[in-house]
Amino acid sequence: MARQEHHEAAEHHERAAKAHRTAAEHHDKGDHDTAHKHSQEAHGHSAKAHESSGKAHSKSSEARGKK
Repeated sequence: MARQEHHEAAEHHERAAKAHRTAAEHHDKGDHDTAHKHSQEAHGHSAKAHESSGKAHSKSSEARGKK
């Protein structure tokens, strides 16, 4: 079901955004080690979001073709 993949992609995008914001906050405070850790976490979620988005797109295309 494409709906589940879209929700999964959205969750990863939201987690990535939160980690990016947290990284920025730590960077502004001069805590670059923690900022780097959160930046890496954000990158991982972004990669998962990209993968999930691709799956969701494929499933949506399949479902649209079956109509």
